[in-house]
Amino acid sequence: MEKKRIDDYEPGPVPPPAPLDRFGFVKPELNNSPDGLAKGRSANEYEREERRIRKWRKMIGVGGSDWKHYVKRKPHVVKRRIRKGIPDCLRGLVWQLISGSRDLLLMNPGVYEDFVFMQQLVIYETSASELDIIRDISRTFPSHVFFQQRHGPGQRSLYNVLKAYSVFDRDVGYVQGMGFLAALLLLYMSEEDAFWLLVALLKGAVHAPMEGLYQVGLPLVQQYLFQFDQLVREYLPKLGEHFTQEMINPSMYASQWFITVFSYSFPFHLALRIWDVFLYEGVKIVFKVGLALLKYCHDDMINLPFEKLIHALRNFPEDAMDPNTLLPMAYSIKVSKRLEGLNQEYEKKNGKQVQLANFHEKQKQS
Repeated sequence: MEKKRIDDYEPGPVPPPAPLDRFGFVKPELNNSPDGLAKGRSANEYEREERRIRKWRKMIGVGGSDWKHYVKRKPHVVKRRIRKGIPDCLRGLVWQLISGSRDLLLMNPGVYEDFVFMQQLVIYETSASELDIIRDISRTFPSHVFFQQRHGPGQRSLYNVLKAYSVFDRDVGYVQGMGFLAALLLLYMSEEDAFWLLVALLKGAVHAPMEGLYQVGLPLVQQYLFQFDQLVREYLPKLGEHFTQEMINPSMYASQWFITVFSYSFPFHLALRIWDVFLYEGVKIVFKVGLALLKYCHDDMINLPFEKLIHALRNFPEDAMDPNTLLPMAYSIKVSKRLEGLNQEYEKKNGKQVQLANFHEKQKQS
């Protein structure tokens, strides 16, 4: 039986119009949260935002032409401005510049178009991941207007990017969490740009490669969870001890933080601010935000029993998700040197486990 591809399906009915927030998500009923709801701005707020955009445009130049020069001259200014949040109208371009994906695209002109549009090229080969991709597409940002229509333009774009990557990198193929990364990128850039940014992230164009988050056995997830567990014990010892007593470990609540870089379940306005910093500074911001969340909710969690603790760790209160409160707290936490030490500790520990497993295997064979 011949497998169907997404292009073989007719688009489903267009969802009925619904009130949207400023990012394109359907507004939940009875939602009074300060996230992305379209609110009237005062004249002063509007002028302040316009000044901020002008500063950013001057910094990056036309099409990003001045970016590298400005980063070399004033790296501290760039870091400070990124931490304050990239203007939404410039976010897609800046993400490409700080991730290194724009350079990859320029070095590989036409490659993505070949993948998608030319008959008999690699994207038309049957990918082992194809059915998984088609199954998961409708579960990715289902409340966003771009992805709501079944087999519509948004879902087809998401399919194209994920299918192209699964063939481009057969060692990784496709893993469910990758859909949220690609979908987030597609809300700010074209398919081709999103594909190369995914390549830049997983292959490590600027920062450490992320591909280990999605390879068989999720080796990088295991490393990050080990590091995060140790950091909780060191930075929040009372809460760490309480977690131990209640038999809570980071795999129960933090895996998705790393696999999707908070894009899966966090409020979108907060996820965007985290992604701004993540693309410029690397994965350490995920550790910092995780620690800041636990610190903010420390007093509420310290006496909770197992069931309520698990619920709290998966459902943080709205006030904890305010980027203007949470992110400054995260920036104040210093983890870089400790992460390096824990990385070495993990590799040493993991190496011993591999040696022990090989020893037992040889014993069985002898």
